[in-house]
Amino acid sequence: MVIEINNLTNFSVDKKKISTVAKIVLKGENRGTEILSLAFVDKEEIKKLNKKFRKKNKPTDVLSFLLNEKECFGEIIICPEVVKENALKYGIEFRKEMLKVFVHGILHLCGYDHEKSKKEENIMEMKEKKYLSGQIKSKRF
Repeated sequence: MVIEINNLTNFSVDKKKISTVAKIVLKGENRGTEILSLAFVDKEEIKKLNKKFRKKNKPTDVLSFLLNEKECFGEIIICPEVVKENALKYGIEFRKEMLKVFVHGILHLCGYDHEKSKKEENIMEMKEKKYLSGQIKSKRF
């Protein structure tokens, strides 16, 4: 598993932790040999992407793009500013919210879509909790 990280923000990113989380989730979803691209962008950039690809004219915390190509399984784009705002809103630590959105993005690449149905939403939430409370939590992120 290879992860390419492109940080276009001033937030610091622990590449080793991110790589470990990606390995845990992808292995758990039987996709252990994927190449994954991860980009951190500002609110303006994620707003543009959200408008272009989802027709929603507002910033979001995470976007996932399944590429399924030999060179790259998919790309996850995260906006740390929005993640930080959400963490404050939900009353949780920034790093925990960052891990949650990263896991969320990986699960989207693996074919889960919480917007399809209530059943899909429940499955995705269950998977997120499984990864965040299991092996990832035990790694003390």
